[in-house]
Amino acid sequence: MPTLRLGAIAPDFQADSTEGPIRFHEWIGNSWVMFFSHPGDFTPVCTTELADISHRAPQFVQRNVKVIGISADALQEHYDWIDDIIEIGNKTAPTCVEYPIIADPTREVSKLYEMLDESDNSNVSADDEMYTIRTVFIIDPKKRIRTMMLYPATVGRDFDEIIRVIDSLQLGDQHRITTPANWKKGDDVIIHPAVTDQEADTLFPGYITHKPYLRTTPLKVA
Repeated sequence: MPTLRLGAIAPDFQADSTEGPIRFHEWIGNSWVMFFSHPGDFTPVCTTELADISHRAPQFVQRNVKVIGISADALQEHYDWIDDIIEIGNKTAPTCVEYPIIADPTREVSKLYEMLDESDNSNVSADDEMYTIRTVFIIDPKKRIRTMMLYPATVGRDFDEIIRVIDSLQLGDQHRITTPANWKKGDDVIIHPAVTDQEADTLFPGYITHKPYLRTTPLKVA
């Protein structure tokens, strides 16, 4: 049975990466983290994703988010794959893979994070090892898992959506709010149900009550 849940402490580990040895919790420090997995190197969908993340580096830096990938291959294969990622990425924008990719040929970290889909018999390598599910974990500075997303191998990840989720989580931590369907940064937000009307008058003057349980307000953010 799965043991990782939202709010759980992200498991710590030590591993080699393209940026050198990593002790995960120490590497996180006081940052947020996007930890995302790939079934293997030289896979087409993942190559486009890693290039796109390179292009978005300023967006993650602005949000105090460190990016780290993992693929169930050896370190040298990662270095060779990075050459391809840069070549493909440069067709769209200047590309430089400046974030670590963990080498996990034994799938030790993948198993720790429950990234192996043992129910999908088609998701295996030539040597009958289970491939890693394409997973995203958003982890906060307290090392708690705040979001988990699972993607099939055929569907590229939507990093606009991932950044939108990070924005919502960070604003919710700061301002006692939640965000409605299809919310984007700058849109009105929902006042958290735990906030009383008296508190809301002070925190969010001019808010609108649609229902006793649904109150919205603009939120000015930098």
